[in-house]
Amino acid sequence: MYDKASSDTYLFNPRTFDGSPFDEETRQLMHAFVDWYESRGKKQLVDDYTGWHRDFLSFAGEAGLYSSCLIPAEDSAGEQRWDTARNAAFNELLGFYGINGWYTWHVSVLGLLPFWSSSNTDARKRAVELLKQGHSAAFALSEKEHGADIYSTDMLLEPTADGAFVANGTKYYIGNGNVAALVTVFGRRTDADGVDGYMCFTADSRRSGYRAVRNVANQHLYVGEIELTDYEVRPRDILHTGRAAFEAALNSVNIGKFNLSGAGLGACEHAFHESLNHAHHRRLYGRSVTAFPHVKRLFGESYLRLVAMKMFTGRTAHYIRAAHAGDRRYILFTALSKVHVTTEAERVMSLLWDVIAAKGFEAATHFNWVARDLPGLPRLEGTVHVNTLLVLKFIQAYFTGDAQLAPVPDLTAAPSDDSYILRQAGTGSLGDVRFPDWRTAFHGFDHLPNVRLFREQAEQLAVLVSGNGGTAAKMGSDVEFSLAVGPLFTLVVYGQLILEQASLLGADARVVDGVFGLLVKDYSGRLVEFHSFPSTDETEQAWAMAAIRRPLWDKERDEHVASLVASLAGAYEMRP
Repeated sequence: MYDKASSDTYLFNPRTFDGSPFDEETRQLMHAFVDWYESRGKKQLVDDYTGWHRDFLSFAGEAGLYSSCLIPAEDSAGEQRWDTARNAAFNELLGFYGINGWYTWHVSVLGLLPFWSSSNTDARKRAVELLKQGHSAAFALSEKEHGADIYSTDMLLEPTADGAFVANGTKYYIGNGNVAALVTVFGRRTDADGVDGYMCFTADSRRSGYRAVRNVANQHLYVGEIELTDYEVRPRDILHTGRAAFEAALNSVNIGKFNLSGAGLGACEHAFHESLNHAHHRRLYGRSVTAFPHVKRLFGESYLRLVAMKMFTGRTAHYIRAAHAGDRRYILFTALSKVHVTTEAERVMSLLWDVIAAKGFEAATHFNWVARDLPGLPRLEGTVHVNTLLVLKFIQAYFTGDAQLAPVPDLTAAPSDDSYILRQAGTGSLGDVRFPDWRTAFHGFDHLPNVRLFREQAEQLAVLVSGNGGTAAKMGSDVEFSLAVGPLFTLVVYGQLILEQASLLGADARVVDGVFGLLVKDYSGRLVEFHSFPSTDETEQAWAMAAIRRPLWDKERDEHVASLVASLAGAYEMRP
């Protein structure tokens, strides 16, 4: 989320946020949430973590968050739209004020996606009506014994004589499962085998046969176990059957996982402000804590990592919005946002914690709660390992780079509906996804030394995994080895999208070079890990050592970044 007021420092600041470049209706809705949180103050923000955040759901319904942002144009006579850039901005804004409120929004996104890809017009109309009434949604896929393994669901639907079904079974880890009127449930019919037996249907937590058993998570997040007992599933409740049900569930996860990166970004931005203010006002040995060289370095690195996270997330939203049958690159980028941006959020929190130390444990800080909740993001919607293996499915096509695709423009302010991601039948064959030359993104930044160093490293990875060589073959058969290659490839794609977004924004070259100094350092560290993996052979070990680069440190550039950080001290502090 970028606006004119924060264009110099990039980080979200509620005090100066003007909502540009979004339309007036979106800006008003964003300001409504900023004003709601700010008027309640920091004490209330922290106190909201002591119990389930019902106040947020009530306000979200009153303000029209779900009805404004989560109904596509086709179902609202063009009055609303499903706009990934806008939704990404809300991920960041809501994450800034707490994972507890954001989580209710996130699971609503997951739960609604199968509605908008369904041909059941009655169910879609009913969803619109309930969203306009302020109701939320839920996504009931996971089970206690099987997790998100949708091949093994034990939610069983038995057909009845009148064409309906009776559902029996339990679901686990279901956010909003205690209140949602639109609960998308994945199950299987007892009268059909294999893929033909899958069914995706909608349930209502208020109806007979539905029971919210308990909250299985911390009290400020309702992540529930739900049970359906002889729950009637009418034809009007059936969203998808057979393979379409399987693909709808998979597509929901592929799109919904993108929410996690924005939430982690927003949460860390708030923690950054809180940490910087604390350190700036604290004096040790006669000077401000922020004057110590190691503290400057920690804040500088945290800041640059946040900028990188923000640039990648913003650019990924463009690719989701631009998706069509001939361009499904977003599947790689959303998986990478889940794999890398969320783990970068954890890394930023660790850096900040090294500065504020014991303060980060205090119950009165927002930092304390961010630190508790943030580790969940890399572990939601599939583990990092699962998504890393998904990312690697694209590595050959990515480095081949032979697709002729028009450059994707900045689509942040485009008032269009992201209809393709809603109506597609599934993700299709990932082997059909093609990429243009990844090097194009680097061309405008050749004058930056750390960008040049990073490109050298990326070129060497492209050679290592190309063709039918031993490394490529090993990746196809050795999961552990693949998980060693994955983090290297992840950084290459991450760097590409950062440069594309930096070009669109006209970003400060010194900030970009600082970001790539960290990427060179991170990549070199991962090369050492790759070198030590049990299944790397001598040739691969030699390759890893030869690819290590030392980032170029520049005093003037680092002082410039330090000045940007210093300008943020006291720029935002939530009222008590």
